[in-house]
Formats: sequence, C-alpha cells, structure tokens
Amino acid sequence: MAKIDHQLKKIPRFPLLYLLYFISVFLLSLSRGPSLSKQTLHFKPQFQRHHHSSLRERYDNTCKEIFKGWNCIANNKSNAREINKWRWQPKACDLPAFDPYVFLHTYSDTNIGFVGDSLNRNMFVSLFCIMKSASSEVKKWRPAGADRGFTFLRYNLTIAYHRTNLLVRYGSWSANASGGVLQSLGYKDGYRVDVDIPDGTWAGWWAPSKFDPVKSLMIFFENEQPVIPPVATEVGFDKALKHMVQYVDKGMQPGGIKFFRTQSPRHFEGGDLDQGGSCPRLQPLLLHHVEELFYVKNGGTNVESRLVNQHAFKAVEGSNFHILDVTRMSEFRADAHPSIAGGKRHDDCMHWCLPGITDTWNDMLIMYLNIIKSRS
Repeated sequence: MAKIDHQLKKIPRFPLLYLLYFISVFLLSLSRGPSLSKQTLHFKPQFQRHHHSSLRERYDNTCKEIFKGWNCIANNKSNAREINKWRWQPKACDLPAFDPYVFLHTYSDTNIGFVGDSLNRNMFVSLFCIMKSASSEVKKWRPAGADRGFTFLRYNLTIAYHRTNLLVRYGSWSANASGGVLQSLGYKDGYRVDVDIPDGTWAGWWAPSKFDPVKSLMIFFENEQPVIPPVATEVGFDKALKHMVQYVDKGMQPGGIKFFRTQSPRHFEGGDLDQGGSCPRLQPLLLHHVEELFYVKNGGTNVESRLVNQHAFKAVEGSNFHILDVTRMSEFRADAHPSIAGGKRHDDCMHWCLPGITDTWNDMLIMYLNIIKSRS
C-alpha cells in the first residue's frame, strides 16, 4: 500500500464526505457452491404498515452483545416495546422474519463479515442475537484487525464485524516551501483525500463543525499525485467509491457474495447533531412526513442518505456487488432510534434500538441470500 508523504498529518476527526462515513459493505464467503453470475438485486417495493400487538419477540434486551446505548428496553425508552410491533410488509411480495434454525442449517460452513461503521455493528449485533436464540454453542473470538467475531460451533458458521468508518485515507494538507502544482494554482491548505488508498483503521467520528468547504478545501489525490484540475467533492467521492469496489472485487475469494448496504437514514428534527436536533417521535412517520424530511429538493439535515445512494448505485454497476436497499423502509422509522435514551449528551437519531429495525434489514439479507442460493 502506498505511503502518505510527511505532510499528511493524521487528524482525530474528519467530517469529510459524510458521504464516505456511512458507506457499508457486507462480505459473505460461501465456501460451498459455484461462483455467482454478475447481477445486482435492488429491493425497492412500496411498504404498508401493520401494527401487530401479538408479534413474538425474537430476542430481548438480555442479549449481552447489545451496546448499552442501543438497548432501549433496558434504558426505559417510553416506546421501546412498541417498536417491533410495527411490521413492514412489501405490497408485492412477502418479507417474513427469517427462521434462525433454518438459517444455521442452510448456511453451515459459511463466513459472514460486516465491514463498516457502527451502523453495521448495529446490524451485526441484531443478527447475532437472533441466531443466539436458536443456538447457544457459540465461541467468541477477536480476528486479527477486526472488532469481534462469533462462531456457532455446531454449524461452523462464523459472523464477524470489522469497524471502519471511511472508504479511503485522509489527512490535513498544507503547501510546502518547495512549491508544486497545487501551490501554483493557489492552494495553501486543505484536506488530502487519497481516493485509491483504502482506509481500514481510523475510526474518527464525523464533525460537521470542523469542515468548511470554503475555508478548508478537499484535495483529491490518485496514484500519490493530486488530481489536476482539482475536482468537486462529488467527483472525488465517485472516484473513491470506484476504487473501493475494485479493491474488494479483486481481493474477494472466488464464490464470495458481496452486499453493498444503502444508507441508513437519520431523523434529526429541529437541527443537526451539533445543533440540538432531536428525534422525539413515538410512531412511524406518515408518507408526507417522510418526504418533508428526505426529499432532496427540500434540502435539510437528513437528505444525504438519498444523495449518497445515487453515487453508490452508480459505483456498483458492472461489479459483483449486490445492493441491499434499506433506505426507503427505514425512512419511516423515526420512532426507532435511541433518542434521549441513548445516554449521550445529545439525541441519538442515527443508530437504531435493539431489538428494532435492523432485525428487518437482516430479514432482507437472508431473503436475498436464499434467492441467490436458489439461482446458483
């Protein structure tokens, strides 16, 4: 891997493309069966809401892997036990809750990796807790360079989570005394983003207040050289996504299945994270409320999920990635965040309560795996 020059200083937080920040990848290595043909599955049905008062809990707040801030039942969030009584049903097909017993038997001798930020950990923990309800013979381990992993011993099925919040390496940049092409164009300082050097280690939390695209420019590098002429943030983001897809495609073992999860929507109202925004709603949103919050032309705090998805869909075209589209269904669930029960100084309107909506994300994932398996 190429090295960054001495002027690239590591900084503790980077708001960069909070575009880059939320991108997530699933890597599934199916050790049995043939390689899959190239195709991308999109899941974009319309949803109906059904309130079920008698749905059986798949797991509860006693699952020890649930991060404290996401354990809304234990934290006494007022609607915590109501969240999973809302069941999402596509209009044109059925989306049942997957059976963990069947899943363990069907996908024995399989490795499943979640690579991404804490929202992928949210989904990873959901899957673990559901599977743990079916099989308690589990070995916890920490793979090299990863956050954590679990092997369900009877089935030799392993799931692991690797934390990485950014796609590519970044750092502060400033002109040096010897000059150069950027200096000749009038650049004095900014953020350096190496679009072709994957990031797998830094875990800084984004901070919008620390990034001013006017005062601190984002300067993209490729092959250790600045991209000339300098490109806009959106173009640099596309370059980073392209290299990420190529990097994973090249490094994935034959027969592996790769999912690219779309963006998890945030539900800040009354301001952003650093502006006192909150998510006080106790029931799912109605359609017109969803459009008020997420319609791109309206702008506002939460529209980046739809904007980033447009770039992601373009990036995976022609690759072996499958799309796991969770955005639309999740946009309605303003009620399902930890909010003030997360124990932070601000409302957590980004992560999800567990049990919660990421259980349904996993239902979608397993449904897709079953479809892919039936076609192979």
